[in-house]
Order: sequence, then structure tokens, then C-alpha cells
Amino acid sequence: MGKLTSLRMVALVLAVMICFGCTACAEQIVIPDFHLNVEHEIPDNEAMRFVRDMRLGWNLGNTFDAYDDSGYVKNHMDIETFWCGTKTTPEAIAALHDAGFNTLRIPVSWHNHVDENFQIDKEWLDRVAEVADYALAHDMYVIINIHHDTDRNFYYPDEEHYEQSEKYIIAIWTQVAARFADYDDHVIFECINEPRLRDTSLEWHVDVNKEESVSSVLQISRLNQVFVDTVRSAGGNNATRYLMVPGYAASVAGVTNEHFTMPVDTVENRIIISVHAYTPYSFALDAGGTNEFDPANINFSQEIPLFMESLYEKYVAQGIPVIIGEFGSRDKRGNLQDRVDHAAYFVYHATARGMLCCWWDNHAFKGNGELFGILDRKNATFAYPEIVEAMVKFAPPKAE
Repeated sequence: MGKLTSLRMVALVLAVMICFGCTACAEQIVIPDFHLNVEHEIPDNEAMRFVRDMRLGWNLGNTFDAYDDSGYVKNHMDIETFWCGTKTTPEAIAALHDAGFNTLRIPVSWHNHVDENFQIDKEWLDRVAEVADYALAHDMYVIINIHHDTDRNFYYPDEEHYEQSEKYIIAIWTQVAARFADYDDHVIFECINEPRLRDTSLEWHVDVNKEESVSSVLQISRLNQVFVDTVRSAGGNNATRYLMVPGYAASVAGVTNEHFTMPVDTVENRIIISVHAYTPYSFALDAGGTNEFDPANINFSQEIPLFMESLYEKYVAQGIPVIIGEFGSRDKRGNLQDRVDHAAYFVYHATARGMLCCWWDNHAFKGNGELFGILDRKNATFAYPEIVEAMVKFAPPKAE
């Protein structure tokens, strides 16, 4: 973990001065107010200022990233509502903007919408652009990616399927980049979502002691390079557009191991590192894990600043921006206060290190399932406004 020693970590966490509410002793949810002894120098370059202006992000999850490989959905345009049950409206995006979000990440699975030559259906691509326009009308930033297309028939990050994967990456990004060629820097492209050896024992972690794991890291770096080269040659504003690249499984280890390499670019400092972090796992993602988050618990809460410190030291401190494209916490047995505390603590530490956070929202919330949903898209209202308030409080303020 670089310069961050255990002693320094203990001192950092013990420096927390907290006023956290507790659902067991108070009905009202309390937005945390705390001060941490965290001081980081953020390089003053255009890329870091760009990410700071993005401020706070939200994922349009379970929507354009939904897919149906069974043939149940007869009209491919209906896949937008297959998982979440509702179409995205201008009112829902306006509610995000008004609440303090300045970035909309639009995950997109393309494989249900291409022909045998990977040509994207125009109606689908236009609908993605239409929703992007909802956000751009509010001067928000938009991130568009390739999402649930990790498949040996499309792209799969191993040496055996590299040629097929390269063909797919080139085909998709050639078309998407052409569609958005005239859009300015408010549109950001992200190569691929959580590239990994799907359905293997190594699916969710990097093991540098295993040849197949190292090989996959190398193939991902190659595909990232193909992505950059494809977009840069697509014309228009793609020549200088900001681009996001992930490592293995979009994990922190995926971009901090010695085998991952940054793409070579034709313009300076326009590449952003993309990671996902549902941390601590036992609280944020594990359905059977704890429903309590206590920032004063050194052995528990230190996971957040530790992983962020590794990203800061390798990338941010060198002037290379980092975006945490997915984070959040599951609703577990009505633990709203703990989720509020976690969101505040997480965003605070990211902001202190110059990184952007994007909440994962799958449109599942109280009365509508569980998991990560905070925005009721049908009514353009927030199911958990306290989580939003906590994130906005500790995100970078709007530039004057």
C-alpha cells in the first residue's frame, strides 16, 4: 500500500470526530458531520480539474445494460425496461441534477442490438443518445460504456479469444464514437465494464501467480489500447475526448498490479482510470454480511482509505485522474443510517484524494425490492434522500 503505514492508518482513523446518528436510539436519520486528518495534494492540471467538475455521479443501472439471451423479449427496444420496469424520462434526470448530481453513467449492453457483423441497430443507438441528451441539457457529464457483453461470442479477455474481442471492440466503438463525434467533452467513453474471466475461479480477483490471470490482465491492456486508437481515429471531437479504461474486473488490484499498462495516447492526459469498489464488501455488497457500518472501527472502515490511498499514490499524485464508476451499499434490514454514514465516509475520502464517485442504482428500493436503488424513476423522486444528501455534502462543490 505504498507510503501508507499501519501506524499512519491508525492515526488517521483515530482522528475521526464523528456525530453519527443511530436508528436504534433516534427515529430521524442524521447526516454525518465529521473531520478527518486527511491531507492530499491534488495536482493542478486540466484532467484533474475536469474530474472535479464532474462532482458526483449516478448510474442508470438495469436499464440499457439489461439483456435477454433467452429470446423472451420479442422487441429488442423493450429490453430497456426488461429489468427495471420503467423508461427513463427527462424528469428523472432533471431530479438527479437538481439534487446535486453532475454526472450520469449510462451502462449499455450492445450484444442484443447488433447483427452478425456487430452493426448496432440505429433505433437503439439513438435511444441511448436521447437519454444522454436529457443529462446534457442540464450541462451534466455523461459516461457511456460497453457493459454486459463479456462473452466468448463478443469479447472475452483471454489470449484464445483476443482476435474476436478486438473485432467486437473496434466495431462497437467505431459506431458509438461516430454517433457522438460532434458532442463535446461532456461525453466520456469507457472501454469495457469489469472485464474478467467470466465463469471461472478467477472471475473476480487477480492472481499474479497464475499464468491465466496475468495473461488476462495483458489482454485487457491490449483491448484498452485498441479502444483508444479506435475512438481517436473516429473523427470530430473524438480526437481529444476523455476516455476511461479499467483493469481486471474494474478492481483496484486490476490497475495497481505490475502487469497492467496505461494505453499510449495521441493527446496528453486524457485517459481516466476506471475502478469499482463496493467496499467494505461485507457491508456494501454481501447479502449475508453485516448491516452495520462504523467508521470508528479501525479494522473495518480502514478498507476505504487504504484502497483509495493506493489509487492516489499510483495515479492521482502523478496527475492521472481516477473515477470510481460504481459504489454503493445494499439495503439490509432497514439499515438506512448505516448506509448514510457509509456514503458520507466513502465520498469524503474520495474527494480528499481528487476522485469522483458514481453511485450504482438498479432501481430496486423500499417497496420495490432491495439492493441499491435510491431514485424512484417513475415519479422522479428519491426513495432515500438522506443518502443523496450525505453524498452531496462531501462531494466537490460546484465551481463558481
